[in-house]
Amino acid sequence: MRLILTIARRPVVGWLFAATAAVWIAVLAAAPAFAQTDVLPSWNDGPARQAIVDFVTKVTAEGGPDFVPATERIATFDNDGCLWSEQPIYVQIVFILDRVKALAPQHPEWNEAEPFKSVLAGDLKGVAASGEKGLMELMAATHAGMTSEEFTAIVTDWIAEARHPKYGRAYNALVYQPMLEVIDYLKRNEFKVFIVSGGGIEFMRPWTEKVYGIPAENVVGSSIKTKYEVRDGVPVIVRLPEIDFIDDKAGKPIGIQKFIGKRPIAAFGNSDGGFEMLEWTTSGPGRRLGVIVHHDDAERETAYDRESHIGRLDKGLDEAPIRGWTVVSMKNDWKTVFPFGNK
Repeated sequence: MRLILTIARRPVVGWLFAATAAVWIAVLAAAPAFAQTDVLPSWNDGPARQAIVDFVTKVTAEGGPDFVPATERIATFDNDGCLWSEQPIYVQIVFILDRVKALAPQHPEWNEAEPFKSVLAGDLKGVAASGEKGLMELMAATHAGMTSEEFTAIVTDWIAEARHPKYGRAYNALVYQPMLEVIDYLKRNEFKVFIVSGGGIEFMRPWTEKVYGIPAENVVGSSIKTKYEVRDGVPVIVRLPEIDFIDDKAGKPIGIQKFIGKRPIAAFGNSDGGFEMLEWTTSGPGRRLGVIVHHDDAERETAYDRESHIGRLDKGLDEAPIRGWTVVSMKNDWKTVFPFGNK
């Protein structure tokens, strides 16, 4: 009664208290809605976005039937075409071609020897005609015979200077904003996030942490053989002109087991090169997530799938509905494509 009388004598103070309380109640009541709309802001509302949010919500709900301990929350992402642009040609191939041109003055014999002759002439069809053997020759000439530190420095300089022919921007600026948000969302929910790519492991490691927030030790990729030696009293790792491991197709689950040691509960890809990674991931027990990024946006990026020589997606499109995988339409599910605002 005394409290009521006190408030009655101070009507202004009582009104202020009530109004402040009402504001706080409103804020608290709205907080879940704010948090929800803040998740994946570059995604349009729809089944694809909802599938990702529902999955994360359920596997992180402690005490729930789908709860997964943080130590088991492993998510893997392909790189080319899933996290950054792979058209009109794989970025690492561009790097190889540029390296051949840079090294050509030291190798006058390349002017008459294939596939180097075609590279120097800008004849990509001629380069392609040399097949796997030709590609291996180019890899040996541009990726081997140096230490790992020397190769890292070369990649770091190149990625900072090279520009995409269509957008005129650095290749590592052509990353997909919606996928950056997925990576961040998973990490905020105590997922360990890995890149599992057919690209070269030492080609990716120098820049993935800066671009994606994924450290070098969380990158799995194709590799060439190396050896340990001491040069002028300094221990070094030397790169050899021999393929060690191809992290593509069936090689991806093998690479995951070899380097990560745990089956992921979520996998993201964009082509049939990642089919086996999604297949292996989603065949495990408990709730799983398989996601395919479908390049169907000719206006903002490039539309390609079944007939493409780069990032071909054929079997994955047919199998996704059967296997419960989520197919992300770049055209319909993404508000923007690149961080620089390609709407």
